[in-house]
Amino acid sequence: MARPSATSLKMRIFHRYLGFFLAGIMAIYAISGIVLIFRDSDVMKREVSYTKTINAQLNEKALGQAIGDKRLKIEKVNGDVLTFKNGDYNKATGAVNYTKMELPYVLDKMTHLHKAKSSQPLFFLNITFGLGLLFFVLSSFWMFMPGTSIFKKGMYYTAAGIVLALVLLFI
Repeated sequence: MARPSATSLKMRIFHRYLGFFLAGIMAIYAISGIVLIFRDSDVMKREVSYTKTINAQLNEKALGQAIGDKRLKIEKVNGDVLTFKNGDYNKATGAVNYTKMELPYVLDKMTHLHKAKSSQPLFFLNITFGLGLLFFVLSSFWMFMPGTSIFKKGMYYTAAGIVLALVLLFI
């Protein structure tokens, strides 16, 4: 049996310790990714009520921005009171009462980490994590000697995985 090359041994070592190092963040991304699948529903969410005073005389769009509801639609106007799906707003006083469906605190923080934008400081973590995952993909090809049957089987599984990914991407 042929001995693994020095490159192969180094890749195994890097793969192993990077895997241990990134285990926590991989768990966070896995859990938050599953939670994000259900972001258009109320699965895992709880109802939270808010009562506060915001600026008076806001229009529909500004009211939606003030309470964090991009899809806010005024359903009824009764004097100075504007009623929308989950609450009401007094245009004269600025008093607003509404409810929102929100994830529990820890899940909310995890999903915000998962969705970090380039304007947020966490985007460096997302880039670094993405590069780490890309390294895992590439370094896995150095885990087994190219001439072995396990490597050949691995190539079949790789091809099947690529075909499945492409099919899912384009359907």
